[in-house]
Amino acid sequence: MFPGGGGFVKGATDFCIADSDLETTDAELRSSIHRNVAPGSGRNPGRPASNDDLHELLECPVCMNLMHPPIYQCPNGHTLCSNCKGRVPNSCPTCRHELGNIRCLALEKLSESLELPCRYQVLGCHDKFPYYSKIKHEKHCKHRPFNCPYSGNYCSVTGDIPLLVGHLKNDHKVDIHDGCSFNHRYVKSSPQEVGDATWMLSVFNCFGRQFCLHFEAFHLEMAPVYMAFLRFMGEEEEAKHFSYSLEVGGHGRKLTWKGIPRSIRDGHRKVRDSQDGLIIHRNLALSFSGGNMKELKLRLSGRIWEVQKNVETQTALK
Repeated sequence: MFPGGGGFVKGATDFCIADSDLETTDAELRSSIHRNVAPGSGRNPGRPASNDDLHELLECPVCMNLMHPPIYQCPNGHTLCSNCKGRVPNSCPTCRHELGNIRCLALEKLSESLELPCRYQVLGCHDKFPYYSKIKHEKHCKHRPFNCPYSGNYCSVTGDIPLLVGHLKNDHKVDIHDGCSFNHRYVKSSPQEVGDATWMLSVFNCFGRQFCLHFEAFHLEMAPVYMAFLRFMGEEEEAKHFSYSLEVGGHGRKLTWKGIPRSIRDGHRKVRDSQDGLIIHRNLALSFSGGNMKELKLRLSGRIWEVQKNVETQTALK
């Protein structure tokens, strides 16, 4: 939506693309980084086992991921991970012998002693962790891909910020605006019929960063409301370096909001449900429109500014 333009979108674009380049599996990660010796090539028996050799011992023959407790083995000693054990028939995928519930305690001890690279190593994380610490770290790793911030139909695309900006522009046809202030008009016919609805997302380039402006209609408990809020395309800690204000009004009335943009790590539904934004009840929205019961016309203005570190003053962005 261009500033001053109107539009209403009840259904979002169904189109989305798969991100096979950025969603790297553990097996692909190891294939490109850890495995310097091809399987079956062997090693010098007199040479101490390297991390690559140990990783190969811990590799599940079915899913090719590294195994962690519980690790199972057949009576012949062939191992597989607990996830694959639950998915294959009760026979060893290597020798077809009945599996049973034999645990491989030696490999379990070995897996707990190893330090493993973060699965997002190919995206820039070079830290290593014991297995259980690795799992905890990966949930919050700053190098993990971001989810697409589009607020219409679910989109499975993930990636870094430049990739997502291009994806929003090219695939979701989102308008990208330069500047840190805005003045948008939102129009809806039959405003008495307020159901869940989402207007087209707008993205702003500001201080070299990107911000997503959302505007939605939904029911807050039993009350029909409209809500506007801003999300930052980056991490939560970076989002705290910015503030924004929103204002809507008309016919002698005005409603304002000031807040900190939420990171797109938080889904738009989570932000909406937390009510962290400008909420306009339908009756007030109709007053802003001059009491017109046939068409809602809301003009939303706002600005974004950077919060200066260790300084009480703020620099307003024009």
